[in-house]
Amino acid sequence: MKDYPRGESRRPHIVAIGGGTGLPVLLRGLKKAHVDITAVVTVADDGGSSGRLRDDMQMPPPGDVRNVLIALADTEPLLEQVLQHRFTNGDGLAGHALGNLMLAALKEITGDFTQAIEEMSRVLAVRGQVLPASSQDVVLLAEMTDGTIIRGESQIPKSGKKIRRVFLHPPQPAPHDDALDAIARADAIVIGPGSLYTSILPNLLVRGMAEAIRASSADKFYICNVMTQPGETDGFTASDHVQAIYDHVGDRFFDTVIVNNAVPPPSIRRKYAAKGAETVLPDIDRLKELGCHVIADNLLLYGSDSYLRHDADRLCRHILNRVRERKRRRCSG
Repeated sequence: MKDYPRGESRRPHIVAIGGGTGLPVLLRGLKKAHVDITAVVTVADDGGSSGRLRDDMQMPPPGDVRNVLIALADTEPLLEQVLQHRFTNGDGLAGHALGNLMLAALKEITGDFTQAIEEMSRVLAVRGQVLPASSQDVVLLAEMTDGTIIRGESQIPKSGKKIRRVFLHPPQPAPHDDALDAIARADAIVIGPGSLYTSILPNLLVRGMAEAIRASSADKFYICNVMTQPGETDGFTASDHVQAIYDHVGDRFFDTVIVNNAVPPPSIRRKYAAKGAETVLPDIDRLKELGCHVIADNLLLYGSDSYLRHDADRLCRHILNRVRERKRRRCSG
């Protein structure tokens, strides 16, 4: 991907917010560009290795942070494979990812999760800053449309019920001050792609986070998922994703929405349909009614496992082009 022009007075500062598998995809594209990156990562995960370490070590869940650090790291492929390695044997060891254990060890050594992330970033020569959305121990809960409450990020998609809203316990957990500072200095704030209710919204529900994003002069982007997620966004269009966020944090939150307008081949659609997922419809007119500038493009990238990924390079080109365009408008104005 072509770098941001090096003749500019300073590199643009991009803040990327999310978690799960979507945020690392975006970051692998951004780190190729001549930009400053701050990644703000959800800490609501309670499943698998992260959930066990969270309970055993009384620490924020490390899994999403691990994936982001590896995405931004300047490491050999073998080291990445080692950090992502998940043990299959061992009493108490089976199921843990080595990278999670390293973050847990660094947290115990330094006494602070954020310091553990900084030390791991230094060891891995991470290109950018990685911050938890909150340093508090938070739990994600969901109120379903039938009024029942589901507790735990990993349990919400399994309920078989439609989500009305999600919220955090404790309510309004304290934000990471450096995350708020990064948002205030940003040239662009990018939210997504990622699980709408369990990776995106937990960040925005941290105290002051949505308000800081709204107050920032940066261009606010939302990258919509290309496929629906069973148990979270069944039948959702692109505008349904945006509306769900607006229902939690208020209208007119995003300036720009990036949507995929390509249709996967039938074989891929059948594979996803077997798991209850379908292509997200890019209902562009409705997005415009919500006040969003819309960028629609073929964003599909096919992995060797036949699963769809966002084309990170193409996403980043759209983001940086928009940042340049906005800067030109400001200078000419």
